[in-house]
Amino acid sequence: MRVEKVSIIADVQQKVNHSPFVILVNYAGLKVSEFTELRHRLYGVQSECRVVKNTLLRKALQNENLPDLESHLNGQSAVVIGEKDVVAACRILKTFQNEFKKPEIRIGILDRNVISKEQVLELADLPSREVLLGKILAVLQAPASQLARVIKAKLEKDEEATKVAEVA
Repeated sequence: MRVEKVSIIADVQQKVNHSPFVILVNYAGLKVSEFTELRHRLYGVQSECRVVKNTLLRKALQNENLPDLESHLNGQSAVVIGEKDVVAACRILKTFQNEFKKPEIRIGILDRNVISKEQVLELADLPSREVLLGKILAVLQAPASQLARVIKAKLEKDEEATKVAEVA
């Protein structure tokens, strides 16, 4: 195998290894300007879209012991990988797909498990990380808030009873 191909495989392996997700898309039909726009949007959420020959991508995934995507590695394939937020990357892909009718999402890998195209689109519909953290915080604070209201009501009732007793 030529040195260039070995280098590409090693680079893809490194990126895939550091990414919690891999999304395979068919970019056929995208104009260069549209593909550049997609890359720019993904860069904003610390993700990237790379065009890799199917044979080289297949070898990189096999070397990392990731699930087999053989049946989906045909035609013009690009791989979306990122450092952090899979939901943000999925949301950008879904929005871009709605705007330009491309790229076609094929399949994904999330935490070394295969996820379908439909599951990728479902991830896009999830609220942002900040919204989810806010909801968790609200759930955690609810019992403490209720306890504080009960104690406050009890204290106010006791104060009121004390005032009535002093007046009488």
